[in-house]
Amino acid sequence: MVTLNTTGNFDDLTVITTHINADFDAVASMLAAQKLYPDAIAVFPGSQEKNLRNFFIKSMAYLFNMADIKDIDFSAIKRLVLVDTKQPGRIGKFASLLNRKGMEIHIYDHHPAMENDIKGDLEINQLTGAAVTILTEIIQEKGVVISSDEATVLCLGIYEDTGSFMFLSTTERDLTAAAFLLSKGANLNTISNLIDRELNPEQVALLNEMIQSENRYNVDGIEIIVTTVTTDNYLPEFALLVHKMIKIENLDAIFAIARMENKIYIVARSRIQEVDVGAILTPLGGGGHPYAAAATIKGKTLAQAQDQLIQAIYDKIKSRRQAKDLMSAPAITVRPDVSCQDANELLTRYNINALLVTEKDVSKDLLLGFISRQVIEKAIYHKLDQVPVSEYMTSELASVASNANLLEVQEKIIENKQRILPVIDNGIVKGVVTRTDLLNILVRQSQQTVMDSNDQLKEPMHPRTRSIRNFMQERLSVSIFQILKSIGEVAGEMGCNAYVIGGFVRDLFLYRANEDIDIVIEGDGIAFAKKYASMFDARIHTHEKFGTAVIIFADGFKIDIASARLEYYKFPAALPTVEMSSIKLDLFRRDFTINTLAVQLNPGKFGVLIDFFAAQKDIKEKVIRVLHNLSFVEDPTRVFRAIRFEQRFGFSIGKLTSGLIKNAVKMDFFKRLSGRRLFAELRQILEEENPIAIIIRLHDYDLLKVIHPSITLNNELIALFNAVKKVLSWYDLLFLEEFYMKWVTYFLALIRYCEKESSNEVCKRLELPTRYMELFCKRRFAADNALLLLERDSRVSDSMLYRRLSDFRTELVLYMMAATKKERVKKSISHYVTKLRYINTSINGNDLKIMGLEPGPIYGEILEAVLDAKLNGVLKSRDDELNFVREYVL
Repeated sequence: MVTLNTTGNFDDLTVITTHINADFDAVASMLAAQKLYPDAIAVFPGSQEKNLRNFFIKSMAYLFNMADIKDIDFSAIKRLVLVDTKQPGRIGKFASLLNRKGMEIHIYDHHPAMENDIKGDLEINQLTGAAVTILTEIIQEKGVVISSDEATVLCLGIYEDTGSFMFLSTTERDLTAAAFLLSKGANLNTISNLIDRELNPEQVALLNEMIQSENRYNVDGIEIIVTTVTTDNYLPEFALLVHKMIKIENLDAIFAIARMENKIYIVARSRIQEVDVGAILTPLGGGGHPYAAAATIKGKTLAQAQDQLIQAIYDKIKSRRQAKDLMSAPAITVRPDVSCQDANELLTRYNINALLVTEKDVSKDLLLGFISRQVIEKAIYHKLDQVPVSEYMTSELASVASNANLLEVQEKIIENKQRILPVIDNGIVKGVVTRTDLLNILVRQSQQTVMDSNDQLKEPMHPRTRSIRNFMQERLSVSIFQILKSIGEVAGEMGCNAYVIGGFVRDLFLYRANEDIDIVIEGDGIAFAKKYASMFDARIHTHEKFGTAVIIFADGFKIDIASARLEYYKFPAALPTVEMSSIKLDLFRRDFTINTLAVQLNPGKFGVLIDFFAAQKDIKEKVIRVLHNLSFVEDPTRVFRAIRFEQRFGFSIGKLTSGLIKNAVKMDFFKRLSGRRLFAELRQILEEENPIAIIIRLHDYDLLKVIHPSITLNNELIALFNAVKKVLSWYDLLFLEEFYMKWVTYFLALIRYCEKESSNEVCKRLELPTRYMELFCKRRFAADNALLLLERDSRVSDSMLYRRLSDFRTELVLYMMAATKKERVKKSISHYVTKLRYINTSINGNDLKIMGLEPGPIYGEILEAVLDAKLNGVLKSRDDELNFVREYVL
């Protein structure tokens, strides 16, 4: 390799350079290009690459034929090789060579093409995650020999520009190129030390300042973070801090502006397709690719740079929003002969303010007009409730195609004063954009307003989306990940969309294990389940009324499948009526915002997180919120779930939601709640890790009376619940692998202080099956009596202890152990659980028959006597038992 040359005496010089503020990908690309142009000189175009230059010159200088730009005779340059850029504004002084006659220009770049790109004699421009990937492929193809150190530098460039293969811009070619470099000896320890380096105190302070000074902008429903900082000295690791911030804050897109020395630097990162940071920074003199870009601005103040950036953000993002991104689908329609009264019920059922009026025309629905809630309510007021909607509908209405931009949508709604704008392709209604949809975008309401305003929640917001594929792969087992992929693939083949939703997705972000997979299909969920089961040799159970199915794999693993549906309630506490719907309306029927996350599974969109209701924000802030103000009216059982989730996750119930719970109690919406539904919620509460905390919260909201007025919380009940928890923990640590129901023991504790009549009333209110009625209303009192005898007798033999406890199931024995306040009795019950209950006689009836004893009731008497003696430690062996029998019958 040619040694470092700084004399400046070169003839017919070939110079390899890159963009100002070079990163590792740029430097790696320069080294790779030097392998292809062995006589060339590598030159940084600016003065701010000293961090990278110092690293490479001090540790790997021998790899480069490198010179400082001030030592280069520009008149001697005959060929300019550009790597990782093709923008004239990003190559510093080398831009003066572009128009020189006879100048040969070679370009190797991976950024998208732009209007002012440099034109080269040789252009290799391909969309990869890193520019050095392209050059590595050429090196591999030509068979150019590289050392392990050179392979390390090249591989470092790939790792950095792909975010260790986690950026959305990563391609298969990047992984293949990295694999080739590893085969050539690339050192991953060196790469890891440089990529994941620790922050020093100065950097930590600056990162904290960046987080504190962030501003949030909602542009067409997309949240953009802009942060500004000032530092007296140039900080070469500014991009690293931006990368750290986007991970810490879990952001979709960020623009960080820093005034360092006398220049303004902007570093941008994006994790979503809607925000192309490269395109946004290009008008500011910067560049990059859609997911990472940078710019340097001279001669402007920090405020001016920020204003220019924000204008560029709005200019570039707003044109990317189309009607298909804004619309609600499917459109809710009504036939022209439907009465105003029936149409009003539809508006209430779907919680909307306007209906499209359509008529069947051969293979499609013909759009006739629309009718608003205001018109229908006036018609009903004038006693015209049975008149068809066709009499009062608006028949002159504008529409847009699905690819219409935001400006066209805005003009159509405002100019035509339409409450609802149909989206139509080829005569088929694809969906609608409502006036509320448009206002939500134009006004750019904050997320907090969304969650606290019932009016806004009447029509769900457009979702925040981002890819969490890598996060899923990191958190999920290989088998679960593959099952989700296969579900998406089958759904894609059937032409429908598949989503994993609810608690499974929520618990991903809470880092809690959860393999209860709920899948929603936009289409026929049962048909999907049947096809999937046939392909993967699984069984299914279906529920036609609700459009649901359960897929059961050969190993017993289950997945719940449901058609996207809308539920409405004919009266408070009723079971829901179900209709087919879209994922948007399906999520809107959920109980709380934290359970409204969905992840699309179809190929091409696998791993895309969908968040309509700011669920990520509520998870981050640890708040339980309902989606609308009538949530507890429609389904009062949600009250119990709210408290259960609050305590399970360590969250708090939002102020509005708390007020709605109190209203539900005040209005007594629980009186029409069936006992079975109430019992199902209570059972789940008692199956939680710490049910006493939930019971206390039920008491706080005066909800224990919903179970029965005789159940009241006091210190004695709290102490009993804590004792039960302690006993169950002790029992679990025995690792006996014996099935028992924890909730039963807690329920026994809950009704311990209820009289017999009250206990019967509790069981009847909860509509308990006969076996539980027997357990809670008869066996419990028998257990209480047995416990009373144990507490009264100061000395109880092991055989007597066995006789008093052996008739009770495990849950009752554990209940007795928790209920007693005498340590002596606790130890006795512990002795029974761990030892006595496993003792049996070695002999049986056959042995007695061989001894010549006539069969009859005497057999039972003898064997009981043998067992008593063995329990009391008198008999140790089989021979002891036989001798005991001989003496017993004499």
